[in-house]
Amino acid sequence: MVFIISAIGLLVVQYQYLKVGLVLANSQFSKKIDEVRAVISKDLSEYNALTYSLGRTLREDASQLAIDLDSLQKMNQYYLNDYLAYQLQVSGIDAPFSYTLSSKDSVTYLLSQQTFSNEEELKFYPIPIKGYLSDSLGKDLVLQLGFSDINSYFLNQLNGLTIPGLVFLCAIILVVIWVLRSFYWQSTLITTTNDFINNLTHELKTPVFSIGIATKILEEEIPPEKQNILELIKRETQRLKIHIDKVLELASLESGKRIIHLEAVDLRPIIARIADDFKVLGTYDNIDFSYTLEEGPYCIKGEIFHLENALFNLLDNAKKYSKHPKIHLEVKKEASQLCIVVRDNGKGISKKEIKRIFTKYYRIKNDDLHAVKGYGLGLTYVKKIVKLHGGKLKVSSKPMSGTQFTILLKLLKN
Repeated sequence: MVFIISAIGLLVVQYQYLKVGLVLANSQFSKKIDEVRAVISKDLSEYNALTYSLGRTLREDASQLAIDLDSLQKMNQYYLNDYLAYQLQVSGIDAPFSYTLSSKDSVTYLLSQQTFSNEEELKFYPIPIKGYLSDSLGKDLVLQLGFSDINSYFLNQLNGLTIPGLVFLCAIILVVIWVLRSFYWQSTLITTTNDFINNLTHELKTPVFSIGIATKILEEEIPPEKQNILELIKRETQRLKIHIDKVLELASLESGKRIIHLEAVDLRPIIARIADDFKVLGTYDNIDFSYTLEEGPYCIKGEIFHLENALFNLLDNAKKYSKHPKIHLEVKKEASQLCIVVRDNGKGISKKEIKRIFTKYYRIKNDDLHAVKGYGLGLTYVKKIVKLHGGKLKVSSKPMSGTQFTILLKLLKN
């Protein structure tokens, strides 16, 4: 709808521009024709070869000439036509014209060979003739210049401006149509892809659930020496379940079907619990983890479930890209914002990659691409959650110097 209105608006602007151009062209034409009329009036009022020949035609005097009166009249028709065409061209007017040389008592003496059928559409410019011709005939003479369909002539003069304008307008319309079509195609493709992934993940939940039940049953009967195998199955099943839930949750957020419910909450005890849990996990994975939390409540409007997942995603990412992870979590209040910083000693991210890390399914290309577990969904999810909470997610990093992610959330005043 917006595109249609814009296209109509462009057409209206082009039409108004054309009207202004016609007015300017008409004004310029009138100025030129006035100059030509002054020159023609002066030339035909003087005694010269053309006025001498015209005078004999007007007086019907073919004596002492080797031609008859009809031939003299026809010859002077061409002479006068050529003279007028030359004067018009000198002034930059090449429009088709006709002329009539007559007296003020409506007696016509000469007519141009070229005539126009639609005389009601002719635009006339009278030129008074005095001096030699008028005196030789004893009458006041008027030369009428007539131009037919002058607006078409003006349009032809403006073609150098109007045609490119229309071509560009058509090009813009075609480009916009192509962009809209591509956008619609991409939107359809993304929707189809998301539906496929959602259906696939839903289908995967059933066997994952069955595997979980089976491991619980096996726990009662499995011998102690094979307990470690069962624990491995349980861990991998749980990890797969987390990934499936993450895909489904992200898809529901992107489609708008899942609406987060913000409520006033003190985030400090929640962050403290996550930090304590991660520190315990770090002892098993050889992670050097530390954290500092500023005193006081961190009162914000948010949904605990998603904020927990977002923070855990950042912490989990921080441990993946270093052989000996060193992670520090810092939470502080700055003015009216809660600042959550996760800093690591990993390989870092280049400026080129930083622009793409929040793209869905994108993973940084490096030698450890397959060694590092993940599906390129974590940071996309974090950014989406932070945005839905009205916050900002910032990242600063340099290759081989570690990475720092910062979440900024608005604190409640009371």
